[in-house]
Amino acid sequence: MRSTPLPRMSRRGRVTVGVLAGVFVLFTLLGWGVQAWTDWLWFEEVRYTQVFTGVLVTRLLLFLAIGAGLALFVGGNLWLAYRLRPALRPHSLEQATLERYRMLLTPRIGTWFSLTAAVFGLFAGLSAQSRWNQWLLFRNGGDFGVKDPEFGVDVGFYVFQLPFWRYLLGVGFTAVVLALLGALAVHYIFGGVRLQGVGDRMTNAARAHLTTLVAVFVLLKAVAYVLDRRAMLLEYNEGAKLYGAGYADVNALLPAKEILAYISVVVAIAIIVFSNAVMRNLVWPGIALALLGVSAVAIGGIYPWAVQTFEVKPSARDKEAPYIERSIGATRAAFGLIDTKTTGYAANNLTPPASLATDTSVVPNVRLLDPQLVSETYTQLQQVRGFYDFGPKLDIDRYSVANKTADYVVGVREINYGELTQNNWINRHTVFTHGYGLVAAPANQVVCGGQPYFVSGFLGEKAQEACSSQAEQIPASQPRIYYGERMGANDYAIVGQSDKSRNAEFDRPTPTTGGEQYYTYTGEGGVEIGSFTRRLLYAIKEQESNFLLSGAVNDNSRLLYVRNPRDRVEKVAPFLTLDGDPYPAVVDGRIQWIVDGYTTAATYPYAERVNLQTETADELTNRGTFQLARENVNYMRNSVKATVDAYDGTVRLYEFDESDPVLKAWNKAFGGDLVLPKNAIPAELAEHFRYPADMFKVQRNMLTKFHVTDPGDFYSGQDFWQVPNVPDAPDSGQKQPPYYLFTQFPGQEAARFQLTAAVTPNGRQNLAALISGSYVDGQPKLEVLELPDQTRVSGPVQVHQQMTNNANIRQQLNLLSSNQAQVQYGNLLSLPFGDGMLYVEPVYVKSNQQDAYPLLQKVLLSYGDGGSYVVLADNLTDGIKQLVDQGKRAGQGTPPPSTGGTNPPPTGGPSPPPTGGPNPPLTDELAAAADRVQTAIAEVKAAQTSGDFERYGRALKALDEAMTAFQQAQQAAPPAPAPSGSPPASPGPTASN
Repeated sequence: MRSTPLPRMSRRGRVTVGVLAGVFVLFTLLGWGVQAWTDWLWFEEVRYTQVFTGVLVTRLLLFLAIGAGLALFVGGNLWLAYRLRPALRPHSLEQATLERYRMLLTPRIGTWFSLTAAVFGLFAGLSAQSRWNQWLLFRNGGDFGVKDPEFGVDVGFYVFQLPFWRYLLGVGFTAVVLALLGALAVHYIFGGVRLQGVGDRMTNAARAHLTTLVAVFVLLKAVAYVLDRRAMLLEYNEGAKLYGAGYADVNALLPAKEILAYISVVVAIAIIVFSNAVMRNLVWPGIALALLGVSAVAIGGIYPWAVQTFEVKPSARDKEAPYIERSIGATRAAFGLIDTKTTGYAANNLTPPASLATDTSVVPNVRLLDPQLVSETYTQLQQVRGFYDFGPKLDIDRYSVANKTADYVVGVREINYGELTQNNWINRHTVFTHGYGLVAAPANQVVCGGQPYFVSGFLGEKAQEACSSQAEQIPASQPRIYYGERMGANDYAIVGQSDKSRNAEFDRPTPTTGGEQYYTYTGEGGVEIGSFTRRLLYAIKEQESNFLLSGAVNDNSRLLYVRNPRDRVEKVAPFLTLDGDPYPAVVDGRIQWIVDGYTTAATYPYAERVNLQTETADELTNRGTFQLARENVNYMRNSVKATVDAYDGTVRLYEFDESDPVLKAWNKAFGGDLVLPKNAIPAELAEHFRYPADMFKVQRNMLTKFHVTDPGDFYSGQDFWQVPNVPDAPDSGQKQPPYYLFTQFPGQEAARFQLTAAVTPNGRQNLAALISGSYVDGQPKLEVLELPDQTRVSGPVQVHQQMTNNANIRQQLNLLSSNQAQVQYGNLLSLPFGDGMLYVEPVYVKSNQQDAYPLLQKVLLSYGDGGSYVVLADNLTDGIKQLVDQGKRAGQGTPPPSTGGTNPPPTGGPSPPPTGGPNPPLTDELAAAADRVQTAIAEVKAAQTSGDFERYGRALKALDEAMTAFQQAQQAAPPAPAPSGSPPASPGPTASN
């Protein structure tokens, strides 16, 4: 039967297809070429070309090695199957049908095989090049100096070697399966395998070829069983609810894997021998494969299940205890928790001590400014121009001013390109190129009705505002911000002028004259784009013709791009996981961005595996911070402190953890000098290092469970903790963020700058412990103040509710809020003091008027169990005094007042007389005091209506003074005669409404 030949494409069609394919390849290669060239120029600018070449060469080699290897293996087997085709084929309808395909393939059989192999090799190579990080660690990784508890193998094998071995094994399986399927197809098309006709269904050559591939697959399965034995230490143990091999795994599944590995080798040999040397059929090889499958189910599945069900579950606490202990130890080691110092804190003092009023280590350093809330205040008071912006959240750092160290709320005045009035290409990229100044205010001080006291970042030589320092207390010799957090991927800047006398960049407004100053960049940052070739290159990259046409681009022009500090460090060190909250600091007169870098791994045996995005998410995520990627890790170290100069973009990587094997491997992979040694860190820079927030969140979350080190107690889970929700919005489900404080905790020799967080018992809201992270002599130090199990001290959510639900305080808060204003709560700080717990929560008020900003108006304070001693004061000093007075009254046997602070009367008149006795006679002094209260209440109402918060603050202060005078007049008034049959009223202080 003669087959009909397939129609051929016309010459015009072939030309059209060729042209289209050529254009596609040209533009694809052009895009890749432009991207590679501009990347090289950028890496050359930052002087990290070894990263560019190292990653690029590694990707290319992996692409070629894996892609070519798989292509040769698959192509070779296709060719071998063709060479082993039978010379004669029995006549049948099946063979007649296949003849047309043989006629199509045979003339260009080499081309078809090469094309097929090339396609498979292309996809394999593309997959392989993405494994460049695994290969570099495989080549350069060393030992951890720690051995796994089951096999005694160094942890370095699991972190550096195992991931790449498993990948290579996967490539091997893929290659064998593709070769087997391809060879089977070729044998079928060319008659080596037949479904119809007389005689054998498979030639000897085809049988030998295909069974050999099957045997290779089974041998690879034996290798997989061997690697699986090691990988079991990374799997989830359902019995103990932890990671790592448990009782059933070690005593049943582990030996089962070993047995299955031996069976696989025997089956592979049996397949080859019985198929080709003894019986020469597929019956016994099929039986061998079936036995392997049955063995895998019985030995590797049913037997471990039976052990888990009938032996482990009835006594899981005892059976799993040794393996729980392994997981606890490995997790604490992998996340840096081994050296955590845990100290008991009785917190048994529920009465405010008198020493609160004279304290010099905790109370004076209480942070009142919330960096999230006052960012609006910074923007409104320090913005000057509408396009300046401080972002949605500021940062906390500490500085020594006048020989006194304190924490400051800091932010940089950056350009918000979305707010430019004329947002054209010239303005966006050549005129408004940079921000100006690091603005700082002491974190424990407010002025002018609740405003921050600004001490730096002024646009002129001296501050023009009456509520600011008159001179720079944190001076920066180069205050310009060319690199900042508010700059996106497309916010590049073109700087440099050919005419040195003409400044084209807007620098800053001049408040004294009302004019503006302009500037020309003089730094070394940026890529030179003076030549026509460079302009053309970046015109293609940015798809912007102005690089070629605009007169703003000249022979001296430089292009500044990748201007976000975090993006800049990520490009220089792609192997690091970066903290989501970079922060600025003035170091040696220059503004430096400090970015914490983490080395991570996901194959530390027996360690708990967590998702970084989930573990670091809280109320502040994406509010001035960056959300981390969904990366699963079970090892984490803060190994690198990176800096980015805000003026010229210089990036430096400093080694911070000198013992981290992962960082050593990466440094070795890129030549050994990529990361500067720890002793190269400038002393002034080291003073601004702070415990990184995301690392602390992960460690805090780990400590909620892994502070329990007894396996039995861990299994029961009764002593676990939890991170509380945001105190003022507990139903939101968002976790309370940790907060930076410059303070001294019990057991510490002096005040430290530390990151702290409160935790509560799992399922309850009372306080369980305070966790803090700080640096001592340049080394990270985690500390836990653990309260007794049955403590009466309330947790953050309870304390906030108790303070704000107090009847008198609620009345005052209602006065602060109205239709024209809203109350906002700052950080609720938990401070251990005097064998008790002091809680401080600033209260801000923000008008609903346009461009209004929050002002600190009151401070909530509580001591002890959170409900007995509560005050709402105008400031921290008054609040502490009132708490101490309450404590003194309690010591004299008089119960504390139901309100802990100033207590305005109900609207419409003075407060009623104390309950429990007759009204005192209305003397002239008492009447005058009542009139003064009435006048103060009227002024509060008027100030609320006007929306003037400075006036409102003065009115509240006047009302507080009037109430105090009224209470004094009440006490000074002569007592009224007691009613008949009643004893005289007992002297002493009265409880106010």
